[in-house]
Amino acid sequence: MGDYVGYHGIHVALGYPQCASIEWNPVTPRADRVRVQASTCGCSQVIYEYCSAGGLFFVRRHDRTGDRMSVMESDWLIRRLTESLWLRILNGEAR
Repeated sequence: MGDYVGYHGIHVALGYPQCASIEWNPVTPRADRVRVQASTCGCSQVIYEYCSAGGLFFVRRHDRTGDRMSVMESDWLIRRLTESLWLRILNGEAR
C-alpha cells in the first residue's frame, strides 16, 4: 500500500479570469438515494461533489463562506455532460 499521509483530497484549481459561470439551483429532492461518486477536499470553504441518482448525474456545491452552509446543485444531466462539467470545475474553467 502507498503512503497517503498528508493527502487531503482533490483540490480545485484557481479559477481563470474568464471562467464560465455555472447556474446553481436549490437542492430539490428528486431521488430516494444520491451516490457521491467523487468530491473535492474538505479543507476548502467551497466543496464540490460529483453525484448520481436515478440514472442522472449532477454536481453539488457546498459553500461554507459566511455564517451558514449553502448547498446548491447543477442541472441533472447525462453522465458525459456532467463529467465534462466536473472536469471544468476541477480545472478552474467554471465556477
